Amino acid sequence: MIYSPQSAFQDKITISAMQNKKLGEMLRYINTHSPHYKRLFQNNNIDISAIQSVKDLVLLPVTNKEDLQQNNDDFLCVGKNRIIEYTSTSGTLGSPVTIALTENDLQRLAYNEYSSFVCADSKPDDIFQLMLTLDRQFMAGMAYYSGIRKLGAGVVRVGPGVPSLQWETIARLKPTTIVAVPSFIVKLIQFAAEHNIAINKTSVQKAICIGENIRNTDFSLNVLGKKITGHWNIKLYSTYASTEMQTAFTECGEGKGGHHQPELIIIELLDENNQPVPAGVPGEVVITSLGVEAMPLLRYKTGDICMAFDEPCKCGRSTLRLSPVIGRKKQMIKFKGTTLFAPALFELLNGMAEVREYVAEVYSNEIGTDEVLLYLVPVRNTEECDHQIRAYLQAKLRVSPHIKYMLPEEMQKLQFPETSRKPVKFIDKRTGG
Repeated sequence: MIYSPQSAFQDKITISAMQNKKLGEMLRYINTHSPHYKRLFQNNNIDISAIQSVKDLVLLPVTNKEDLQQNNDDFLCVGKNRIIEYTSTSGTLGSPVTIALTENDLQRLAYNEYSSFVCADSKPDDIFQLMLTLDRQFMAGMAYYSGIRKLGAGVVRVGPGVPSLQWETIARLKPTTIVAVPSFIVKLIQFAAEHNIAINKTSVQKAICIGENIRNTDFSLNVLGKKITGHWNIKLYSTYASTEMQTAFTECGEGKGGHHQPELIIIELLDENNQPVPAGVPGEVVITSLGVEAMPLLRYKTGDICMAFDEPCKCGRSTLRLSPVIGRKKQMIKFKGTTLFAPALFELLNGMAEVREYVAEVYSNEIGTDEVLLYLVPVRNTEECDHQIRAYLQAKLRVSPHIKYMLPEEMQKLQFPETSRKPVKFIDKRTGG
């Protein structure tokens, strides 16, 4: 299995020809080995030989997360004796979805992250401090670790949380790069300010930001990104990925979107009718994985809404770039006549000086419409602070959500339940949510 980060620098015609060839190989593979796709093709009278290029994908049905959850084992293309890693991701119907990997899949995953770190200007003499979990069937932590090893760089596995331990490790081992959730980087900055740590004199030069947006759709830094760079003079690189796609879209130094890795994945952006949208228009990210052995996916709908940009990047890569996630279809909120996505609500809350921490909960009221409850840790438990928070939310949202104030220790339990691998910022308790 030979991959090269240089494939992203090839001209569009060469990239297109390579993807068309790999798509044909993938279709023949799943038609032979995947019980789910074999059945799908038979039931829909699909002749895969009619699919000659990526443009022909519109002739094929899409795959949803519900399909993957309800028929999880039917997506397996290899015997269980060839599976050496079981990862999982959240399911829409309650129970987790299992994503199995073979040895070749793990090698592909390592290459994916290696290529991502190369894109993010990383070098073998870097030292990475991983501020995330490497257990609990979490693919991302394993991918970062494997990619750093393939890069030949140093790695420090500290795990999530505990700012005091993170700073002690930074002082002792002097990492050049941290991999962390942006809102946790803000907590690191707050801890440093409270304990007189001179953060701009430390060894850290950049951060690979995971799980949350640090940019607006025009690629300018959002509130969270500005909160970090306003205090810490480090370079931020955003990355977008999911367990199902086993591939990441990572920013280069230009900071103009996550770069597509064309040898690993085919990407489509589709509208509500599963038709392609033009560049610069929001659409749902739909992926077809290339080179995956155990559980390859064809036209898999991620539920994430992004925009794509296809003009060449100043870094020299000619591949498509993805905007930050505008929203997730499952997290769309229709509240008293206002429609908003969770990331827009998070951006608003991140910009409130009166709020330390938050979790947004959405539930159905007695007539079946959405209600929003914000759990907040205020900076001060005063009537004035409460008035400022409510006035700000009313001004920005045009409607008033319900608010419940919490103590920091209560918020810690809400954001980090025992079963969670990532901080919880959104709870969906809607009927069918």
